[in-house]
Amino acid sequence: MAYSTTSFGFRYMITPMVKNLIIANVVAFFLTLLVGPNLMFDWFAFQPTQIFFRPWGVFTYMFLHGGWWHLFFNMLVLFFFGPPLEGRWGENEFLKFYFCCGLGGVVLSYLFLPAMVVGASAGMYGLMLAFAMNWPNVPIYIWGIFPVKAKYLVSLTVVIAALSAFGGSNDGVAHFAHLGGLAAGFIYLRADWRLNRHLSWLKKKTSRSGRLAVVRTDSDVGYSADNVSGKRHTDDPVLFDRVDEVLDKISAKGMSSLTPEELKLLDRVSKHHRTN
Repeated sequence: MAYSTTSFGFRYMITPMVKNLIIANVVAFFLTLLVGPNLMFDWFAFQPTQIFFRPWGVFTYMFLHGGWWHLFFNMLVLFFFGPPLEGRWGENEFLKFYFCCGLGGVVLSYLFLPAMVVGASAGMYGLMLAFAMNWPNVPIYIWGIFPVKAKYLVSLTVVIAALSAFGGSNDGVAHFAHLGGLAAGFIYLRADWRLNRHLSWLKKKTSRSGRLAVVRTDSDVGYSADNVSGKRHTDDPVLFDRVDEVLDKISAKGMSSLTPEELKLLDRVSKHHRTN
């Protein structure tokens, strides 16, 4: 499996959060081999009967796998489809989406077929959907030979998952978890829960072409002789650059990475925008 377009290149081969997730899944798999699946699954799989006693299972189940091939195919999907999304959203936003899809998987599985669930497949299905929604016409090369547009490949995947889930398939695969990952991913994107999208207006308003006047405090700027109205403002390009840096930091690392001073700067700029 591979994709090819002039928009992508080797810079997308691996990104920090994708790498960390792959490492975590591989480590968890070898730990399962070391201590035995019974112990690992008993404590860290999602089990409906233990949800109140071991609630962490709704997250830790995503790092457990039932065999080599289960792990391999999930990590292959993560390797190919994860980096472009992380590159567009940033690490924190990518991880938030990933876990949201994983939670959607256990919710739907619990509602329709309450049974033990392990594997990262719900997250993988969500990533494939997000990729197709962002780059629908990118050709995906099946076995490196047959090109299929992302939107068609994912549509076929959705149909197969739905038929397998509601068709009463008894193959031991958590098909409802797959559907849950797809549903959660779709709702997440359609509801526009992404932090970066909500901040996009601020990025535009702080561009130099936008000529945004940013209000300073009394200690920062005084009254201009030409400003007979007494309004205090500046079109300081250094300040614009500073806001751009803060927004780029949010895109890469999330809101939690901001310092108190950076938060105050964003608040001041956003308040000025709302009142002008």
